[in-house]
Amino acid sequence: MCGSCGCGDHHKHSHNLSHEQMHALGMEHHHHHEQPSVIEIEKDILSHNNNMAERIRGYLDAKNIYAFNLVSSPGSGKTTLLETTIKAIKSKINISVIEGDQRTSNDADRIMNLGINTVQINTETGCHLEAGEIYDTIKQMNIPESSLLFIENIGNLVCPALFDLGENERIVMISVTEGDDKPLKYPYMFESAQTCIINKIDLLPYLQCDIERIKQNALSINPHLRFFELSVTQGIGMENWISYLLQQIQT
Repeated sequence: MCGSCGCGDHHKHSHNLSHEQMHALGMEHHHHHEQPSVIEIEKDILSHNNNMAERIRGYLDAKNIYAFNLVSSPGSGKTTLLETTIKAIKSKINISVIEGDQRTSNDADRIMNLGINTVQINTETGCHLEAGEIYDTIKQMNIPESSLLFIENIGNLVCPALFDLGENERIVMISVTEGDDKPLKYPYMFESAQTCIINKIDLLPYLQCDIERIKQNALSINPHLRFFELSVTQGIGMENWISYLLQQIQT
């Protein structure tokens, strides 16, 4: 269950319902009484999360582990990017992966098959990973010093924007099939990221999508974003991406 908004199997956003609809559902709406409690709950959860994130950050920094929090909508290509990246650099540097999904170990199995230290976190009704989960997982992984850690977050561009996982860098990934207005629809994720990967650019000739407009829209929200334009399946742009990753552990 999402700690900040409470979304889960039994969650109903009552503020989107009319008084008549709420009465029909047997719901009472006393917004002026409930609002302070919601604010306090969210503040408390985010404060705890941020404290845990700082503990993670200190631990990773002491061991020279560079961590990426990889976020996107479902189907943008996060796991395929990880597979291709790992194959290209695992002989040069140690890599560990934390996989986040509501259910299944499908993605973790794909990474484990490459011989990579991988742990699956299943959140069930949860819509994002939280720092406490990452902290507990890292403690049992025995991640080598001077290595890379990838955290593949749950496919969601809303709630993960709120939750610092102690990462060095947040990467938001978007595929050109999602449209060039995606940054404007989900501004908080793009605002909180340092890097934006635009994937599946080999499909541009078949789509009504302007890659420059994607970048302009993203930069209007976060002018400091760096971009990588990739087709992971076709290998386009991967050389620059791999070079960038290797630089991070050397600095």
